[in-house]
Amino acid sequence: MSLLDIRVPAVLLRIDRNPFHHGTLGAVRSLGRAGVEVHVVADSTGSPVRRSRFVRQLHPPPAPGASTAEIAAVLQGVAARVGRPAVLIPMDDASAIAVGRLRADLAPAYLLPQQPGTLPEQVADKAELAEVCAAVGIPHPQTLVPDSAEQAAGAAWRLGLPVVAKWSRPWLVPAGSGLRSTVVVRSAREARELFLRAEEAGSRLLLQEFLPPGPDRDWFFHGYADRTGAVRAGGPGRKQRAWPRGAGLTAVGLWTPNPQVQALAERITGELGFRGIFDLDFRRCGTTGQYHLLDFNPRPGAQFRLFADGAGLDVVRALHLDLTQRPLPAGVPLAGRAFVVENYAPLCALLPAPRGRELAWSAPDDRGPGLAMWALWSRHVAGRLLDRLSHAATAPAPPPRSAVVRQAGEPAGERTTERTAEPVRTGLDEELSGLTDRSEMSDDEKASSC
Repeated sequence: MSLLDIRVPAVLLRIDRNPFHHGTLGAVRSLGRAGVEVHVVADSTGSPVRRSRFVRQLHPPPAPGASTAEIAAVLQGVAARVGRPAVLIPMDDASAIAVGRLRADLAPAYLLPQQPGTLPEQVADKAELAEVCAAVGIPHPQTLVPDSAEQAAGAAWRLGLPVVAKWSRPWLVPAGSGLRSTVVVRSAREARELFLRAEEAGSRLLLQEFLPPGPDRDWFFHGYADRTGAVRAGGPGRKQRAWPRGAGLTAVGLWTPNPQVQALAERITGELGFRGIFDLDFRRCGTTGQYHLLDFNPRPGAQFRLFADGAGLDVVRALHLDLTQRPLPAGVPLAGRAFVVENYAPLCALLPAPRGRELAWSAPDDRGPGLAMWALWSRHVAGRLLDRLSHAATAPAPPPRSAVVRQAGEPAGERTTERTAEPVRTGLDEELSGLTDRSEMSDDEKASSC
């Protein structure tokens, strides 16, 4: 007998277009295995998710750039087809923000956590998150928000190059613009030029202190804040491999106890009165040892299934149980459990996992998505490779790289570079990352704060 109330269906909403979003599949499987009827409102064209046997019905998503009113109309149409109240689970930042704004309009057709409707937008906004962290005393990289191109250049010097440049509201960055939500800036000129594209990006540019990556420095915390504010399910994890390397999503993660990260997660959600599923990203400073909060995502992280405990509880099931007034079981944390996204870290998926491992796509009780993923991914990589070869054959020879020069009056240790060499990539995973156009990534795939 299921712990969940299987009379209450679930509706997963994803506005961002990304056929390879494994977090959506994780939510489908988690609830479907428990007997819950799962509906998916997302662009499923060419997506392995549509092949899952646990999907009850696929529904067309809102059009790209849809207004809040248009998103509400889509969800109300889905509610009419489902025919009874359902738990609504946003799967990306844009969805979480829209649902937060629409909470009153969506009731009683959808069950949602009770919290201020503007809170998801506040924590997802990178500039506002910096202010929140300062207000509640959570470590956060020093952040400056320039008001002009010249201020952007000055802020880059003040923070010390290189610096991290972010668009405060990455979900507004238009597809195909070539802009990335986060990029490492290595000269004042780059910062100035990036600021001039703020109108195109649709949000403010912020510059942030660069915290260098290193072994055991990248951490995340997934959790569910229940109706009382207590953090349930989830836990702290350590990023062992990222895609792209050193600055992207978790390709290999390990459930690793960390009281400091746990305390920071409970502190910020408690201070804000946050309710619902959240995904936090941290980086440990190699100098001070402090864990800096880099991102607060008000929705499930793509690797949330890493934290399925001994009772089978994860953050998605915790949400369903809590909103349907069911008790949450106290499961045993499975420290050492691994999560592998096999198309980004194929070799790691073959290594022994003595404490258990979950793959993002492949599952013995739901083989369709895994088979579809490999077929689609092979076609995707082959297409990128052919495109690269075509461009290489027709592109003119690159101009010689400029030398690194020290500017007059430049403080010791700071440099301006006109051009910087690309880092050398090695290994199968890095080759795959090089064959994928990063400008087409979802919010989960774009580079993180560092």
